[in-house]
Amino acid sequence: MHHIDVRIEKDVYDVNNHIADHNAAHLKSHGIRAFDLLGAIGSGKTALIERLVPLLVAKGKRAGAIAGDVYGDDDFKRIKALGIPVYNANTGKECHLDAHLVEHAIEHLPLDDIDVLFIENVGNMVCPTDFRLGAEKRIVIVSSTEGDDVVNKHPMMFRDCTIGVINKTDLAPLVGCNIDRMESDMHRYNPGMKVFRTNLKTGDGVPALLEEILL
Repeated sequence: MHHIDVRIEKDVYDVNNHIADHNAAHLKSHGIRAFDLLGAIGSGKTALIERLVPLLVAKGKRAGAIAGDVYGDDDFKRIKALGIPVYNANTGKECHLDAHLVEHAIEHLPLDDIDVLFIENVGNMVCPTDFRLGAEKRIVIVSSTEGDDVVNKHPMMFRDCTIGVINKTDLAPLVGCNIDRMESDMHRYNPGMKVFRTNLKTGDGVPALLEEILL
């Protein structure tokens, strides 16, 4: 019975990855660069999009987004207020986006009007890890208010992401968070990961992060 469970799980991942590869090819055919944003609720995923979009506009690039949430449209409304194309992808009971949901979302976006697509995943530090979506880079965001042990508690999230962001640096002294420890833990699980420290209330650290995203 255990063998059957493992086989079914592998089939699910294989199907997802096949669709993810199709998504990547579809987006590339329209000249779109896509980035998957992962992190817990309140880490700053939507705030990061809000900070990045004006910087992209200044570079002459057009942004779009997919807002992933279990339920509701709070993040969708915030992103829509930026004046960019956005699709609200509710997962229902699922704690992550998958490639099929993203495939469906892409159908609702004006792809020829988008240069950079942000895919904001559901706020969760575990479930999204195993489900590739078709993005070229995965960016994981954590905040000082989650505690400086948050990285150590979610190793797989950091092993599978390209860029790490430590947000709410201004609050670290107030909550007793050691940001150096968080960055050290990120490099322990992913030695090649580029790590950026941000304060999304002020925009500190965001320009350098964008340069790395667009490399």
